[in-house]
Amino acid sequence: MLRTYTCGELTINHINQQVTLCGWVQKNRKLGGMLFIDLRDRYGITQLVFNSESNAELCKTAEHFGREWVIQAKGVVAERYNKNKNIPTGDIEILVDEVTVLNKSEVPPFTIEDESDGGDELRMKYRYLDLRRNPVKNNLVFRHNLGIELRNYMSNIGFLEIETPFLIKSTPEGARDFIVPSRMNQGEFYALPQSPQTFKQLLMISGYDRYFQIVRCFRDEDLRADRQPEFTQIDCEMSFVEQEDVLQTFEGLIKYILKKVKNVEIESIPRITFDDAMRLYGCDKPDIRFEMQFVELNDRLKHREFPVFNNAELVVGIVAKECANYTRKQLDALTDFVKRPQIGAGGLVYVLCQQDGTFKSSIDKFYDQEDLKAVAEKCNAEAGDLILIMSGEIEKVRKQLCELRLEMGKQLGLRKAGEYKPLWVIDFPLLEWDEETQRYYAKHHPFTSPKPEHITLLDTDPGAVNANAYDLVINGTEIGGGSIRIFNKELQQKMFSVLGFTPEEAQHQFGFLLNAFQYGCPPHGGIAFGFDRLCAILCDSESIRDFIAFPKNNSGRDTMLDAPSVVAQAQLDELGIKSI
Repeated sequence: MLRTYTCGELTINHINQQVTLCGWVQKNRKLGGMLFIDLRDRYGITQLVFNSESNAELCKTAEHFGREWVIQAKGVVAERYNKNKNIPTGDIEILVDEVTVLNKSEVPPFTIEDESDGGDELRMKYRYLDLRRNPVKNNLVFRHNLGIELRNYMSNIGFLEIETPFLIKSTPEGARDFIVPSRMNQGEFYALPQSPQTFKQLLMISGYDRYFQIVRCFRDEDLRADRQPEFTQIDCEMSFVEQEDVLQTFEGLIKYILKKVKNVEIESIPRITFDDAMRLYGCDKPDIRFEMQFVELNDRLKHREFPVFNNAELVVGIVAKECANYTRKQLDALTDFVKRPQIGAGGLVYVLCQQDGTFKSSIDKFYDQEDLKAVAEKCNAEAGDLILIMSGEIEKVRKQLCELRLEMGKQLGLRKAGEYKPLWVIDFPLLEWDEETQRYYAKHHPFTSPKPEHITLLDTDPGAVNANAYDLVINGTEIGGGSIRIFNKELQQKMFSVLGFTPEEAQHQFGFLLNAFQYGCPPHGGIAFGFDRLCAILCDSESIRDFIAFPKNNSGRDTMLDAPSVVAQAQLDELGIKSI
């Protein structure tokens, strides 16, 4: 080894030892006849000392070392006079008597420090330099440790980690596939897996009743902060289970992870139906770190001559506790917030519950004090509270008020970092109707089982069928979803039929699975968690890119490699593909 210790492990117990360190020059500074260099590796920083009085030539050589030069330093560990309590090695320094330059470095395009002066795009282009910074390093260390804890827990409760293929058959459901041409079979294509869904079901048929895999998945979809074209999920499946068994098993996993990596105790994870989540929070992944539930107000506000409410499908409000002191400027800012194109509301109505028991509102012209008192009573609002009301089409206004609720939670400091509130959302609709194509699509995927009591509705009212499905939400972010699967060939064929597949199309696309169902398929179900997203949530980060060593940007490009890129025509010819 070129080193005897790392730059993060030497302490006062190593004084007078001869050591050899290797690393990158973080910075150097000269004070009189002394030169100090901070040497960094991924384990930490150690101060090197060069004394011009004892070795003038060595000190003069070291003066020319630039940032990010890679050096080897040999010397004796000494107690540091000015100790640095901010780093583990702050009690010691190395009195260097020999130094070797292992490699020089150009001046980096941004500073390799915790608070860098490089923007996102620049740091993405030079990601190998960005990875040297402590915040990025710490994120990857956290990801590594979380992966170890996940594997330990799953192994200890009898799950086997089994790899599944990356080159598979393209399927028409879900997001768009990434397509891979076959040279050996020209004109035919593989797809990269969006998930190992069918393979884990086949493993259940094979008798591997507890499977998991921390696996790379690929989706060719529009991107945002919490999405990447390639991502990692914790994929899990179990046989001979019902929904309650799956929820209990993975509730245990989440409790274990929160305790192990965040030292947070969770007694139990509450549950809410999809319908109630939409009614009370306006979304299927509510942040329950704070209350502020929706209150429907049609019966209180549709009796006066106010067309905005009278013509709406739904009038609905939330209560912001102790916010009746909001100024007109603050209220106008909230109105501007909901009118933004991303939200698209026409306006916002407010009711101030004043300390003297009276009410002040933006609709005083249409509603008297008794009307506003009835609204306050329905909302359980007290003196000093602020009621915010929106109206419109049911689906749209719930989404709009959901955004306002989250904004109020943010403004009031209710969405606290370091606080974790997991929630199960259950009883999702099985299907979604698409007006453009005039057909049903699977809400989750076409292998999700209907609730047993709803199976007959597939023939008469498919839109009313609930799925045997569940999502796990933490702090307003979905981190996992799953279902009990269809394990009967006839029911699976019925599901394909409802989704618009002809028997021939179903056999062509999924014949391997339908055929496998004929050979003793057990009841089974599972769940998949977004590993990158779980890392981000547990570290209070808004972007999963912070936890991926080499992520893509918001356009799906790798600016470091300049990919995707054009390939040579000779490669395309081998694949039988004509250039565009």
